[in-house]
Amino acid sequence: MNPTVKAFFDEATNTVSYVLRDPNGSTCAVIDSVLDFDHASGRTSTNSADEIIAWIKSQGLTCAWILESHVHADHLSAAPYLQDHLGGKIGIGANITLIQDTFGKVFNEGTAFQRDGSQFDALFSDGDSFMIGQLRGEVLHTPGHTPACLTYVIGDAAFVGDTLFMPDFGTARCDFPGGSSEMLYNSIQKILALPEETRIFVGHDYKAPGRDDFAWETTVREQKALNVHIGEGRPLEDFTAMRDARDATLGMPRLILPSLQVNMRAGQMPEPDDQGDVFLKLPINKL
Repeated sequence: MNPTVKAFFDEATNTVSYVLRDPNGSTCAVIDSVLDFDHASGRTSTNSADEIIAWIKSQGLTCAWILESHVHADHLSAAPYLQDHLGGKIGIGANITLIQDTFGKVFNEGTAFQRDGSQFDALFSDGDSFMIGQLRGEVLHTPGHTPACLTYVIGDAAFVGDTLFMPDFGTARCDFPGGSSEMLYNSIQKILALPEETRIFVGHDYKAPGRDDFAWETTVREQKALNVHIGEGRPLEDFTAMRDARDATLGMPRLILPSLQVNMRAGQMPEPDDQGDVFLKLPINKL
């Protein structure tokens, strides 16, 4: 059984969120939601999440899962807001604890910040499975971009987060703490070992040079043949040399500091102060 997939593209962060549904029932899951955030004013809004909520309700669906492919560095998650309005469990990779430990120190969170993943309802490891109605989801641990990245394989669809982009754009950066181009290469091989007709849904699109439209769906066959970084059987040594050199030229994502603080908390903001105000930290010379 294969899922029906609805994509929601957020052009402000180039993020693609997905709602996938059991085609024979009324159960769905949301993958990689977005909480709108204006960096200049520090204000959040829920337009992107509200669009997803409205669509799910218009279809008469029940949300079973709100899934994160990893701790995003380029947008804030709307998982708690979606859960409040739709229900469902929030899931992420079990290696979230590594991210929490690393960035708990970067942001000087102290002992009040739990580093055991308990902010999430489910922590997935490689080989785990879960159900969306009658659909069975399988979990692949695909680290490299971050240590906690997952690919969710549901029927003929693989939701790869930031591990792969469209074939004309390539692959994810590996220079965040805990990242590794060698790990990314090996993770991609796991994805490319899926049946060639498997649909791949990417987490972002930036319109590669020469392409006028945003795109987010491809296949294992297309990635193996055409991916500009990894296609045509590119060997490990060539890939890691290319990836490491490319990463050395990249700046940090615009929303990395607010995103990490929120997303490692399952989309929750830090605890408010005695006046009820919430603050995000700006560490100097830490990243």
